[in-house]
Amino acid sequence: MTDRSLPRQERLRSFGAIRRLFESGESGFVYPLRYVWIAEADEIPSVEVLFSVPKKFQKRANKRNLQRRRMKEAYRLNKEIFDREGNPVALDLALIYSSKELTPYRVIEHAVQKIMEQIMARL
Repeated sequence: MTDRSLPRQERLRSFGAIRRLFESGESGFVYPLRYVWIAEADEIPSVEVLFSVPKKFQKRANKRNLQRRRMKEAYRLNKEIFDREGNPVALDLALIYSSKELTPYRVIEHAVQKIMEQIMARL
């Protein structure tokens, strides 16, 4: 059975890594998520993820938290997509919610799966 948790070391927290990601990473859009990613060759393969719901799109904190939780859950349940290939890369990924409407979990999950598959195809 695979580990389906989302521990702290799998979250992108370093200010320098976040800056590098947004300055030199590749980006794309799958409704309702914008994503930015960067992959670097490394001996130890790892994936670090950042989840963001801007106040510009969701004014109320409870709605931002709801959408962030949905993105985290969709990622957590589908993160084995990155483990299939076994590429020796360190991947940093930012998922940014980009819609003014509240989106159902199924739509977010489909978008997260599609984003992960697009990234794996590019690696």
